[in-house]
Amino acid sequence: MGTWGSGNFDSDPAHEHLTMIVDRLVDEVAEVMAADDPVQLEPDEYWGVAIPCNLELVCALYDAGYVADSMPAAEVVEGWKETFMGVWERTIDGLGPSEEWKKERREIQIATFDRMVRACAEVAAR
Repeated sequence: MGTWGSGNFDSDPAHEHLTMIVDRLVDEVAEVMAADDPVQLEPDEYWGVAIPCNLELVCALYDAGYVADSMPAAEVVEGWKETFMGVWERTIDGLGPSEEWKKERREIQIATFDRMVRACAEVAAR
């Protein structure tokens, strides 16, 4: 067992734990996206809310310097973004949001996917 610092993630077991958490968050997204069920992705459905949450959590860990052993290919996340945002664009108006909220939410979701793409590309380049 290796320990390289005094931080919470500075040992082999802690790094394994981090990787398990990131893998679970990413695997949940991958499973939903592979299901090819656009209803699950609608903005008032669980996964329509949880997918950006999962990606945000992975990005927050990555941005804090806590890198898991593996991440999906950046191209995969780009495909998720296209699918997810396509469903969002087709269905959001049916929920009656204000144009201001819709614009802000769209920007946040796109930025979240883009952060995930960047993180995945950087991990792959290591």
